[in-house]
Amino acid sequence: MRPFALILAALILAGCASSGPELQPNLILQRTQQDGGSALGVDPAATRVIGGGWDGTVQIWSLADGRQVARWRAHEGTVHGAVFLGADRILTAGYDGGIALWDPAGRRVASFDARSPITAFDITPDLTTFITGHADGHVRWWQTDGVKLLRQDGVHDGAEVRAVAIHPSGRLAASSDDDGRVALVEPDGTRRWLDEPPTDALTLAFAREGGALYGGGWFNLFRWDAAGGAVQVMDTDHRGEIKRIAFTPDGRELASISRQTDSAVLLLDPASGRTLREIGKHDLCGGVVMVSPDGRYLVSTSDDATVRVWDRKNPRYSEPARAGGPPAIAPNVF
Repeated sequence: MRPFALILAALILAGCASSGPELQPNLILQRTQQDGGSALGVDPAATRVIGGGWDGTVQIWSLADGRQVARWRAHEGTVHGAVFLGADRILTAGYDGGIALWDPAGRRVASFDARSPITAFDITPDLTTFITGHADGHVRWWQTDGVKLLRQDGVHDGAEVRAVAIHPSGRLAASSDDDGRVALVEPDGTRRWLDEPPTDALTLAFAREGGALYGGGWFNLFRWDAAGGAVQVMDTDHRGEIKRIAFTPDGRELASISRQTDSAVLLLDPASGRTLREIGKHDLCGGVVMVSPDGRYLVSTSDDATVRVWDRKNPRYSEPARAGGPPAIAPNVF
């Protein structure tokens, strides 16, 4: 067995549990069925958070007080996409191959057949276009209004799609597969393979200005110029797989979460991969991290069946008050 494989095996045996966080979450939301989290969304007004899980259940909570607002079974399999399209519409996508529109109470408005299990999902910031990656190797482009299929491309020749990202403009997409390949895809179906990273790209995200594509794998952050060229590999403080990355609205910071020996939520410098801020850690392997549209909240979920919310305007230190009271409110914004 190669040295890296030995180290990797030892790390996996160590598990994902971590020591206490530097910051305390402002809210810890419990998933009713205690299944791991697989999708997250925050509404445009930053008042509600939606979470989807392995068993197909979707839940909505209030960001003001953590109260559960609604819960329903949306899919017969893992939820890979859950987003608010406004105040009164919700879009979900699942491994059962279904895409559905819902009202905020969980009543189905419409449903659509995506033709293959959905393994990855992304949507443009203006919520007009989304893409889905599939177990059959296809990347499918959708118009959000009416959930209209715009086109489908067999990008990965039957290999399962691991991650997708859509350019903020909606005019370019990226996808990775379980054979380690990463592709740029134009709306007309033109495919261009990028320089392969040293490990599978488990997550992808375009920089806010659209000039670069980022990905994450074991321990490292990856960066490709839109023009192609060699992949830039950046070390990070993650000790496992970087499972999900998400840019802050200003594009200056990159939120990340890891799993398989790690459960840390970090804010990274996109230029170097260095840690700008240690946000916190889950009790078990990390799943998803996202930033609210206004940039105020970081939201994450993991195998520990919780959704954790950090309020960037009102951060809480993990150290208790001198008199044994609750964690102190930090005076700064992180």
